[in-house]
Amino acid sequence: MIKQRVFELSKSIKQEVIQHRQKIHQNPELSFQEFQTADYVENYLKSLGLVPNRISSTGVWAMIEGSRSGKTVALRADLDALPIKENSNKNYASKNEGVMHACGHDAHTASLLGAAKILVNLKDELKGQVKLIFQPGEEKFPGGASLLIKEGVLENPKVDCIIGQHVMPLINRGNVGFRKGLYMASTDEIYIKVIGKGGHGAMPQFCVDPVMVAATILVNLQQIVSRKAPPIIPTVLSFGKIESKGGATNIIPNEVNIEGTLRTLNEEWRAKAKEHIVDIARQTAESFGAKAIVDIKKGYPFLKNDDQFTDKLKISAQEYLGEEQVEDLDIWMAAEDFSYYSQEIPACFYRLGTRNESKGIVNSVHTDSFDIDEDALEIGSGLMAYLAIMTLEQQ
Repeated sequence: MIKQRVFELSKSIKQEVIQHRQKIHQNPELSFQEFQTADYVENYLKSLGLVPNRISSTGVWAMIEGSRSGKTVALRADLDALPIKENSNKNYASKNEGVMHACGHDAHTASLLGAAKILVNLKDELKGQVKLIFQPGEEKFPGGASLLIKEGVLENPKVDCIIGQHVMPLINRGNVGFRKGLYMASTDEIYIKVIGKGGHGAMPQFCVDPVMVAATILVNLQQIVSRKAPPIIPTVLSFGKIESKGGATNIIPNEVNIEGTLRTLNEEWRAKAKEHIVDIARQTAESFGAKAIVDIKKGYPFLKNDDQFTDKLKISAQEYLGEEQVEDLDIWMAAEDFSYYSQEIPACFYRLGTRNESKGIVNSVHTDSFDIDEDALEIGSGLMAYLAIMTLEQQ
């Protein structure tokens, strides 16, 4: 039985996959700078007898050909790390100061390397072919996925469907999560420059205070979500940075800069919300005699898991792990550039549970203390391989 063979292979390579993860974790690289990581992936794929190809400088792809003709399924992992200083005493902690795999991309890459080894061992059983995609730059606009698609990663041969896996510290190790339909939000970056007239803090009557104007803009913008957004469309408008240029306790500055993010799950409303942001910021500033310059950088689209494809993968995951180990996911308002693939072909982005409270592994992604229960990597590699095999059989 193919499931048992995948089980056995994933168990036999578990320590090797953990070593992959730790090696990559120790040597993190920022978006579009993943040269050593790409080299590591290339060399390992060559050791499996595969022919890796570079794409977009730091991306890598390779094909695993089955013994029977069929369609092509792609498996995708991301390579980049985040500009975070790691807070860890683990022996595999980051060696690169200020750079950390705080989002689990090291686990994604290690899992796909493990899945590659399993699939190479079972290629005589494959009906069709598997395209392995190791993608750069998930964490930084415009997103590595968009660049790889433009460079033809879904062509030659044409990819019929694609699967992505992402760690989830809210799900216990041993479990995975699926959701069909709308799953993750679009994302746009918002930059607002408020220009006033600075002066002495003791004489505000001679100034146009951009700090006060910026504060009013922030309050007014929250009405977009509470009063303008359709209640049935999830929307998040958050601002994480406000900084004055040249201000002090007794100095009113000339300029204040605000940075934030817009997240939603509807493209028509997304465009309208951005219009509201521009109008409210400008009109609020003008009402005080100030000026607001608004720059909104368009980011990733929403991520939609193909209904039929996701249903099939969920059933296969239940067969592989057991029904009780497969959870249903809620909408997640974070964003992912895997969404670009989902706009092109049937796609499924699912979650790998990595939480283990008994080991103290509970911290969120994008924090300096994020870690995973590495026992999850056995499922990470085995399930990806099994889903690819079953997808090809069902095509």
